[in-house]
Amino acid sequence: MLDQTCTDFFCVLIWILVSQSTASSVPFCNFYCSKGSADMDFNEPEEEEFGFSRNYFLAKELGSSGKKSAHKLSDINVVEEQELRAASANIVPKHQNDIAALINSYKSLYPKWVFELRCGFGLLMYGFGSKKALIEDFASTALTEYSVVVINGYLQSINIKQVIVGLAEILWEQLKSKRRIPPASLPNVQQPLSSRSMDDLLAFLDGPEIEENDSFICVVVHNIDGPGLRDLETQQYLAKLASCSHIRVVASVDHVNAPLLWDKKMVHTQFNWYWQHVPTFAPYKVEGLFFPMILAHGSSSQSAKTAAIVLQSLTPNAQSVFRILVEYQLSHPDAEGMAIDNLYSISRERFLVSSQVTLNAHLTEFKDHDLVKTRRNSDGQDCLYIPLATEALEKLLSEIG
Repeated sequence: MLDQTCTDFFCVLIWILVSQSTASSVPFCNFYCSKGSADMDFNEPEEEEFGFSRNYFLAKELGSSGKKSAHKLSDINVVEEQELRAASANIVPKHQNDIAALINSYKSLYPKWVFELRCGFGLLMYGFGSKKALIEDFASTALTEYSVVVINGYLQSINIKQVIVGLAEILWEQLKSKRRIPPASLPNVQQPLSSRSMDDLLAFLDGPEIEENDSFICVVVHNIDGPGLRDLETQQYLAKLASCSHIRVVASVDHVNAPLLWDKKMVHTQFNWYWQHVPTFAPYKVEGLFFPMILAHGSSSQSAKTAAIVLQSLTPNAQSVFRILVEYQLSHPDAEGMAIDNLYSISRERFLVSSQVTLNAHLTEFKDHDLVKTRRNSDGQDCLYIPLATEALEKLLSEIG
């Protein structure tokens, strides 16, 4: 009986201990599970970022392994330039009243601009929109006391020597009419101005001022960052011209990288710019007439310029090989093309290539840029020809020559 009672007692004790241990383990188990889920939530952004990076590289792999498109920009069926310009001319302008009111609001700044010019500064107008009408209105209304010369920098080519000769002639006539020609300001007067050097002309324009603000010539330059004025030599001459004592410059810029045309000396010492932010939001109607339209068939000048830009990225030997093709095509206008063997022999004689492999490498570059094409002549021989008109070839030869 006692044994049975002890057995029952021990069974009850074991049951109590087991129950307590099970109850105490529940919070621990819950805590561990909640902690584990918190860690999983914390690592979710890292897993998402890793997944994004992995998908990016997978997409790059798939993209590089796929077939590349054989389409070219030249395959696009574009319209004629005249048709495209006619269509763009029919576009109805918007916000004309607001644009006119904005341009009219700048008239209150005219006296300030004249004062800055008289103080020796040059005015540089920048901001979105054509500033041609604004600057011309300023010159015609506020600069009536001074001679004004206009340079249209948006033209494709400008002779800076003729511009400086014209300015010297104007100044000479002004000084002569007022009988204030300084002695030795321009030696050898009998020699015409057009035959003088640029240094002599600039020295005359930078002569001593006879009287304060006297013999003042204002040079208006529309788009001083235009294609006809963008080269370094022209910009240096313009900077020297702007520093002359009898010259003041009013110019406009529209290209976002226009300040890269000048160094510190040109900006602060020679041009001495006073920057004027004058956005007009007016369309570039006149300026746009002299730029080729991207969506239209290119003219010969545009094609020659495009080819010249491509050739500038190639080696000098490659350019010389291409020049041989150009010269042959100009001298043989009725030929179907230049034989590859003939091109190789001439290039080897001029030490431009050392083997057929080198010539093939140059031809591959030409073909990749659509500068040269291949066709079979009547004898079944492969010939090379340049798909440009004679006028474009002549212009290209002058640019790469």
